[in-house]
Amino acid sequence: MKKILITAILSTLAMNASAQDNAQSDFYVEGFEAWAQELKKMGDDISAHATEAYVKDASGVIKKQGYIGAELPLPKATKVADGVYTIVGSQIWHNPSNFGLNNNISFIIFKDGVFVFNAGANPAIAYSAHQQIKRITNKPVKWLAVENNQGHAYLGASYWVDVGVKNLYSSAEANDVFDRAFDREYQEWGERVGKILTHSARNVTDKFTTFEGKMTVNVGGGETFELIDFGPGHTPASTSVYVPSRKLFLSGDLTFNERMPVMFNYTNSFDWMNSFEKMMKIIPADSKVIPGHGTPTDMQTVKKQTYDYFRYLQKEIKQIVENGGTVEEAEAVDQSKYKDRPVFEQAAKNNAREIYKEIQNGYF
Repeated sequence: MKKILITAILSTLAMNASAQDNAQSDFYVEGFEAWAQELKKMGDDISAHATEAYVKDASGVIKKQGYIGAELPLPKATKVADGVYTIVGSQIWHNPSNFGLNNNISFIIFKDGVFVFNAGANPAIAYSAHQQIKRITNKPVKWLAVENNQGHAYLGASYWVDVGVKNLYSSAEANDVFDRAFDREYQEWGERVGKILTHSARNVTDKFTTFEGKMTVNVGGGETFELIDFGPGHTPASTSVYVPSRKLFLSGDLTFNERMPVMFNYTNSFDWMNSFEKMMKIIPADSKVIPGHGTPTDMQTVKKQTYDYFRYLQKEIKQIVENGGTVEEAEAVDQSKYKDRPVFEQAAKNNAREIYKEIQNGYF
């Protein structure tokens, strides 16, 4: 009888494994929970109790590990400077081929530990980035910040909490937005990237220390990093990081390099450029820059790739609006000098339409 039951349980586990794209719970643990219930129905309370104890232990181990699974073949971390690395994400939209890594995950090795910028789009990415960090340094990850409320910045945060990172930071507005949108973000990223990678993500916004405007964090060894929200940009609220001792600027989505910047329905290009100007007055012009998207570069390049692009488009479309032109004319503005940038086809006309609406509504 027990042999038949075990065969049935193993069959159930196999079926569950093939259906992991349809649920959030851990299927390994779930299978043993079902086994314990079957044992109870058979009157075998001793075996049921032992199985339940195993479930409790297994659940604790899984949570402590943050993610149980193989390391993903992420791009190798690029060395930007001594002790500074970034994993440059895909330049296209999040999808199964890039596991959801379509932004940059950066880390800085300080005297007393490691600072990580961006949690990753899911626990699998967070775990895989952590393995790269461990191969470079034996210092623990002690600090984590996220650039904004988007899924690729935030959804992997529960992994870092589970492995013991205590100091997590976000702008107050971004943290609040992500908290309220968690269920939607979880579902959307799971469907677009893969529910197996996303299913163990949890909402841990209550673990974050939030700030408004600016916050300075002392990391020991005479060094600090500054968390700064320069104002609305690609998203309504965002976090950039400046490390004075290294003249290093991690801009988040305030700046793009190579990839075409893209506007959403919550993006205002004029507010974004005002925030960019504020940033240029504060961050030294000779700083190294790790942008939100694209490879590490300098301030002059991100100004050309982000600020100059939007100011050009705004100027051209403002003239169209003043002449009574249509949105189709705005879409036809010559953006050919940017055509080699990734996601140009998806972003160019969309950006023109959004800016046309902004100017019609009095933004300029």
